[in-house]
Amino acid sequence: MSVNLRAAALAASLLFNQLCSADEKLWVYATGADTMPAGATEFEVKDVIRLDKDSGDYSFHDIRFEIERGITDRFSINAEVLVFRHDYSVDDPDLNPMFETQGGAGERFKDTQYAGFEVGMKYNILSTYKDIVGLSVGAMYERRNRYRLDGAKIDQDSFEAVLYLQKDFFEDTLITVFNLKTEFERRKSGSVLEEEIALDVSAAIAYRFKPNWYIGLEFRHQSDYLNPQDRAEEGNAPEFDDQGFSTELDRSSFDLSDFRIGSRHQYGNYLGPTVHYATKDWWVNAGILWQISGGGSKFSFSTHGRNWDEHEKMHIGLAFGYELKR
Repeated sequence: MSVNLRAAALAASLLFNQLCSADEKLWVYATGADTMPAGATEFEVKDVIRLDKDSGDYSFHDIRFEIERGITDRFSINAEVLVFRHDYSVDDPDLNPMFETQGGAGERFKDTQYAGFEVGMKYNILSTYKDIVGLSVGAMYERRNRYRLDGAKIDQDSFEAVLYLQKDFFEDTLITVFNLKTEFERRKSGSVLEEEIALDVSAAIAYRFKPNWYIGLEFRHQSDYLNPQDRAEEGNAPEFDDQGFSTELDRSSFDLSDFRIGSRHQYGNYLGPTVHYATKDWWVNAGILWQISGGGSKFSFSTHGRNWDEHEKMHIGLAFGYELKR
């Protein structure tokens, strides 16, 4: 009888993992090491709402519509469409580019914009359920024509490399993940050129406390390393060199013949809870993360141990996924 019970428990666990193998979105930013099963297709819509820059009021919706397809059981591809929704009026004239974009004191910026697209892939190297730890790698290309902070027109290309680690415990009821993402951005806007190297680290845990239900906790660190080049400032003042770079910051570059990591301009650390509900065909997820610490260089807008030009007080994530019939 005990052998039969163990066999039944194992079969149930394998069945649950198979049903939920496409279900990776247990958190706002962190992602598991699983890939989509071969032939499976999932549609997802996600909105990360970023609120409050400690001056006036600020609201930004980062909305993404995604299709993900399993090519093999280890390899999946995805494509996203980005939509930005801004609605803000900040008070501090030093909180830019938001203050300038809204038109100055007492003015407001409000707009919904098509912001670009992203395509990517993910390859599973070690299985979460068969190996000592789950391991996957990913690569993405993103094209943006709108700036996430203020909705301004930009010309931006980004290349991302991601490492996914996952370890489960207690018959896959307790899930832990770690993500390391490095992003290489080249952004143009007017006379300004930015070559930026961004670091994004996420660590999260989730517990299945009853069938289909998870509660979790997520930590996220995000930081940028750069020195913007402003052609309009070439040699105009002592703080700019003859190429328009600040003399007080080191610049980033990811050219093959000139790779360097510049000064850390800003950083923010976030922590908060998540909740997740999943069925065989669809799932929903919600979470809220608060900026618990942050800062940056003297050119960043940072006060009281937190950063406000690139970061916000809180991020609220809402997501829905539906697996299309094979």
